Amino acid sequence: MLCPYCRTGETKVIDSRASEDYIIRRRRECLNQRCGRRFTTYEEIEEVPLKVIKKDGTRVPFDRKKIQAGLEKACYKRPVSAGTIDLIINQVEADVHREFDREVPSRYIGERVFNLLREIDQVAFVRFASVYREFKDVNDFVEELTPMIREARSRKEGTGSRSGDELEPRKP
Repeated sequence: MLCPYCRTGETKVIDSRASEDYIIRRRRECLNQRCGRRFTTYEEIEEVPLKVIKKDGTRVPFDRKKIQAGLEKACYKRPVSAGTIDLIINQVEADVHREFDREVPSRYIGERVFNLLREIDQVAFVRFASVYREFKDVNDFVEELTPMIREARSRKEGTGSRSGDELEPRKP
């Protein structure tokens, strides 16, 4: 490490401390007898930027703001807090970094958001699904909603799932 004052290449580390995430703060001292000054350096891990492989095969840098924009649209006027949206984004980002080194398929990111949002708000989930799954018509919506309706009914009735694909309410 060069001393920023005298440009001598010999310095020693006096103190090292973890600062923020993956950043190390080092207090150094110049070993040049004429200088002897102290200075602070910060070291951080150089990460290879993660790329997202889109459906068309193009690769773009991973950007958590894109996930946030999609979630905010899906959760518009829904009782989902900004903190909850941040938790979803953080979970997805952590999963991506744990599972992939350099490239991640966009489908993986979408599925992770899809599954987490399903547990939080079903209306926001359907909104997100309509864009993510590229619903073409009402049948696509019905196909996605049928398992959710069955699950909700079985929880409400406490009897397990119903047979058949009907969406009509039960007759009293």
